[in-house]
Amino acid sequence: MQGGLNISLLDLAIILVYLAGVLFLGLWVVRHQRMTAGNYFLAGRSLNWVYVGAALFASNISTIHMVGLAAAGFSDGIVQGNFEWLAPFLLILLGLVFAPFYFRNRISTLPEFLERRYNGLARSLLAFLALLGALFMHIGISLYAGAVVFENYFGIGMWVSILLIAGVTALYTILGGLRAVVYTETAQTLILLVGGVVLAVMALLALGDHGIHTLDELRAAVKPGQLTLLRSYESSPKLPWYSLLLGYPVIGIWYWCADQTIVQRVLGARSLEDARRGPVFAGYIKILPVFIMVFPGIIAYALFRDEIANPNDTLPVLIVRLLPRGFVGLLSAALLSALMSTIAAALNSSATLVSVDIVKRLRPATTDRQQVRIGRWTAAAVMLMAIAWSPMIARFMSIFDAINQILAVLSPPIATVFLLGVFWRRGNAQGAVAAIVAGSLLGILVFLLDFPLVGEVRWLSEGLHIPYMLQSFLLFLFSSAVFVGVSLATPPPPPEKIATTTLESPLAFLRGPVTGPGDVRILSLGLVMLLVILYIIFR
Repeated sequence: MQGGLNISLLDLAIILVYLAGVLFLGLWVVRHQRMTAGNYFLAGRSLNWVYVGAALFASNISTIHMVGLAAAGFSDGIVQGNFEWLAPFLLILLGLVFAPFYFRNRISTLPEFLERRYNGLARSLLAFLALLGALFMHIGISLYAGAVVFENYFGIGMWVSILLIAGVTALYTILGGLRAVVYTETAQTLILLVGGVVLAVMALLALGDHGIHTLDELRAAVKPGQLTLLRSYESSPKLPWYSLLLGYPVIGIWYWCADQTIVQRVLGARSLEDARRGPVFAGYIKILPVFIMVFPGIIAYALFRDEIANPNDTLPVLIVRLLPRGFVGLLSAALLSALMSTIAAALNSSATLVSVDIVKRLRPATTDRQQVRIGRWTAAAVMLMAIAWSPMIARFMSIFDAINQILAVLSPPIATVFLLGVFWRRGNAQGAVAAIVAGSLLGILVFLLDFPLVGEVRWLSEGLHIPYMLQSFLLFLFSSAVFVGVSLATPPPPPEKIATTTLESPLAFLRGPVTGPGDVRILSLGLVMLLVILYIIFR
């Protein structure tokens, strides 16, 4: 502990009630459910589009976002909001292009889709990379982000926070499977949004108390460009506009369209329409974090910049300075919601990957009961490894940078084999395997050059002035060149490999009669128009 528990009894009671409620809900929804592999890993394929969309959002929005976006707003401004407002374009891609292939092929994991499209080796390689992503990115960083917050404004030591959060989340996830995860994520989405709205409203009210009443007055009170979405390299060397335009689609294709932790909710959809609408619904919700997470960080710079030495302290300072008793407990519950939903999603996907893509494939005779047991042991093991890794996150510039830098080097080869695999029928297994291996090895080298494991030098982003998002795009070009070159130098794929896994033409996903305002293509068009308006306003 650091100076005792810095929280009122009312707020502590709210937090404890929340923890108890999540545990109850997570275990209650599966109380009469026979725990087959299908139920444990895919919720019996019974999820409607509301659950799919809410769970996609909750799996993505973790404490990383609540802490990291506030810190990013404080240090960089609304430019970090591009990660939120570019995401809906990739969610549309998931809903219109990838989800129909996943649903129609009745796959349980995304590596299984690669086996259908390419071969078993491609499946094994993706399963390994997906496990690394869940361990190092989704769980490890989330645990560290939660510990930072609870250490800073509750006075709870980092290791105590990590172990407490990990224990509660692991309990209902390991026992309840995907159904427990999705139901709790849906409830957690509501709590998270309410908590974020409360903090944003209180921050806006505080601006008035400090004599800031208009957007122009706020612009004058913050750093130049802090309220500008698209910035040049000179004003934003970490995130110039061209690096976002080129690099975000690369990390987004893996994260939103090919990452088991995220897409597993789509695989559990009850129908094709639910699998398509859910991602687009999540895209609409993704508009909100800029207003309820990034903007409070910008306001914190205007009001409390003399008190905040480390940008990662932005959210704790806002909570302590702006919220009365009771509301602190509400925001704490929102933080826990964000944290637990992401960890639960990653644990369940890790269990699925090991049980389905590794054990079941090597030992086809593995029974349902054995698969569930292996999945539970896997979740426990991954959690322990993530606990050990989480303190290393302190070496990144910020928590939000940590997740995006890891994504930037892991994503390119995976984005290559999924995107070109669906759109280019000539791509074959040899090209896919070569792209995954070569792209991953080069990505690891790039990460080591730009991660100050020893010393403080970032050779690429600071030495050669190559922002990490641009690094991701260049790695994608390299992986694509390997994929295309090797595919053309080897025999074409067998017809059965492309029959149900590739598009007949690049725009085939737009064909078919429009069924009305609820048609997923109409909903997608509305979402694109809304985003264009927002970019015009905050350009």
